Amino acid sequence: MRRDGQDQSYTRYSVIVYINDMGEQSKFWHIHDYDDLEMLHAHYITHSFDRHIHEGYAIGVIEQGAEAFYYRGKNHVAPAGSVVVIDPGEIHTGHAVVRDTGWTYRMLYPGLPLVEKITHQIPIFENPVVHDTTLAVLLQKTHQVMGNPDTTLERDSYFHAALHLLTQRYAVNRLPMPRYPTERQAVRRVRAYLEDHYAENITLDELTLVAGLTPSHLVRTFKQQIGLPPHQYLMHVRIERAKDLLKSGRALVQVALETGFTDQSHFTRRFKRVVGVTPGHFVTLPTPKGGGF
Repeated sequence: MRRDGQDQSYTRYSVIVYINDMGEQSKFWHIHDYDDLEMLHAHYITHSFDRHIHEGYAIGVIEQGAEAFYYRGKNHVAPAGSVVVIDPGEIHTGHAVVRDTGWTYRMLYPGLPLVEKITHQIPIFENPVVHDTTLAVLLQKTHQVMGNPDTTLERDSYFHAALHLLTQRYAVNRLPMPRYPTERQAVRRVRAYLEDHYAENITLDELTLVAGLTPSHLVRTFKQQIGLPPHQYLMHVRIERAKDLLKSGRALVQVALETGFTDQSHFTRRFKRVVGVTPGHFVTLPTPKGGGF
């Protein structure tokens, strides 16, 4: 995957390119030896992301058009030239403001360990849409370099500079913690149960026994603390596990069954509405050439 003259110690990565009849296209990278950093460069028109969460951060820049999304109880619009920052574990959606033209954006999805290692903190960002030309230009260039760097040093330098500028200007210390320790513990138990039994047909009765709360209290408290009701968090866990299995080379039908979906078509529909590409296009392909579509 190395061009002549490239740093021979440079990273291993894989890419998925997806184009449909509507003119939508997306390019999805995994940088395997950079804490498995994920990247997306996409143009969407009619595609709409379901309510979902990421285990790490979602950081990007809108290049053309405008994206509308729900986040922390409010609707937001990110126009061209703006920066989007979504904290880990926060529910959000995504769709075009103008469906005839859509939007084009570049996204980076660094995990918590990577961000903490670089910034020496676990930052929280109050505003999901930032209007900062300097930061937007730096993030756009960082994304381009990460997709096709000349050297490892160039990759590291841009990524570190972008994260440091973002956190220095816009990060705050922390979010408020839930009020009641017993509720925190109940939600923690339910979350662990969902993560351990994601392939099973879990019922609300099971979860109330795990939590020690009434059904309505559990659903309300879980959503307040996690950002998703239990059934949507279960879908999030299934999709994340499916991504891991797909990366390992498992067949689609096997992944669908192992992650609790009724069949492959159901799995494909749900996967695309969260990830933005189908499971078949998510499966890793050979090394990309260049940083564009």
